[in-house]
Amino acid sequence: MDLNVILGLIIGFGSLIAAFILEGGEPGALLAVTAAMIVFGGTIGATMIGFSREEILNVPRLLKIAFREKPFDLNQTIETIVNYAIMARREGFVRLEKELDTIHDAFLRSALQLVVDGTDPEQTRNVLEQHIYAAETRHATGISIFEAAGGYAPTMGIIGTVMGLVHVLSNLSSPEKLGPSIAMAFIATLYGVSSANLLWLPIAAKLKNKANRERIYQEMILEGVLALQAGRNPTLIRSTLMAFLSPDKQRAILGETTAKGVAAGAQAPGRKG
Repeated sequence: MDLNVILGLIIGFGSLIAAFILEGGEPGALLAVTAAMIVFGGTIGATMIGFSREEILNVPRLLKIAFREKPFDLNQTIETIVNYAIMARREGFVRLEKELDTIHDAFLRSALQLVVDGTDPEQTRNVLEQHIYAAETRHATGISIFEAAGGYAPTMGIIGTVMGLVHVLSNLSSPEKLGPSIAMAFIATLYGVSSANLLWLPIAAKLKNKANRERIYQEMILEGVLALQAGRNPTLIRSTLMAFLSPDKQRAILGETTAKGVAAGAQAPGRKG
């Protein structure tokens, strides 16, 4: 599970409820079944209108992606590609065929399969770029579903409030009930605004962040595999792919490499004169 998502939801909704209680409010006053029906039912219905049935049925999978942690270890992937480059230089691309079954990442496996099959480098680039583009398109559709829900929810909250006020104004003969009725009417606005800004839009932002990280990961694999296919020096491949890392990670890797070099030099036997 992605703890950031869980903690964010707990802190966000928890802060609202805690502040309400500290102001002297009763937690039960925030519960309104009819307001929830209007806001969440209306939001879901309006969102469904704008998308296909297949796209809407994909929402549970999108929620699973948002709540599940999927790390992209760029550093480890760089080392993996460099090792494949060393194998290819020593034993040829046929050697890589034995490694395909051990690769769990589908994109990296597909990329190396193209190299093993002797695909033209330009065609390899085109195929992999098409995979990246298709993935971006799918991600954009999923993100837009939650962004749409985040746009509809506040409006549905206002609609619920207006409907509640209509009911209040139709019962002015009972002044003692006006206060609670008006308060209940505004619960719909609270549901709409809070769900948009603490649920729908944050999930859309999370999916967008994960899509960007996946795109960077796949672009790094693309450049690394093309460099491998071109027969470039493994050290040069590592230096090229390090551009995809953050400055902090680059400095850390360079520091480790320098430390290993110093240690190797210290252990090397001295020249006898």
